[in-house]
Amino acid sequence: MKKKKKAVVLFSGGLDSTTVLYYALSKKYAPYCLIFDYGQRHNKEIKLAVKTAKRLKADYSVVRLALPWSKDVLTNKNKKVPSHKKIAETIPSTYVPGRNTLFLSFGLSCAESVNAEKIFIGANALDFSGYPDCRPQFIDSYNNLLKSLGLKIEAEAPLLHMTKAQIIKLGLKLKTPYEKTWSCYNGLKTPCGTCDSCKLRAKGFKEAGVEDPALKK
Repeated sequence: MKKKKKAVVLFSGGLDSTTVLYYALSKKYAPYCLIFDYGQRHNKEIKLAVKTAKRLKADYSVVRLALPWSKDVLTNKNKKVPSHKKIAETIPSTYVPGRNTLFLSFGLSCAESVNAEKIFIGANALDFSGYPDCRPQFIDSYNNLLKSLGLKIEAEAPLLHMTKAQIIKLGLKLKTPYEKTWSCYNGLKTPCGTCDSCKLRAKGFKEAGVEDPALKK
């Protein structure tokens, strides 16, 4: 029997990364999920990510990082998550400096170790919060680095040029369990509905013309 090709999936348990995981599965990859605990203000996504990986019988690791120098609101629980009337046009305080660079570096180490040919990341540059490490030039530059090292590994961001509505429509075709994902920056019992991540998610489901299953009671 022919062995499945392998891929590392940077997996947060949120809407985008879960869509990417199911996308990788649809492309017949055997995924290795890297789940990151980098001191974020809650662990709801982490718990959901682990449950999803276990349910799919996918290999996974929870990577624990410490970023004691970081001043962003996602890793500082004493700071309040901002609520904007509209998505900020400048880089918001929820941006964790260098986060995707760190994640991709761990992804590369894992990919080389398990002989994976792809590193999938859920970066998106249309309906997003303006993070610089979610832009096309960042992904292109990282792949140029991999090529310069002579590595036959590619970082792929299949959602990069999609709106949130397009991502959701793709995910629904792939039977992505959005009811088992978490996007809110706050770790409340239910999504706050006011942070940028909640607003982007709500915008996506509204434009896709479907109800967010995670909000159904």
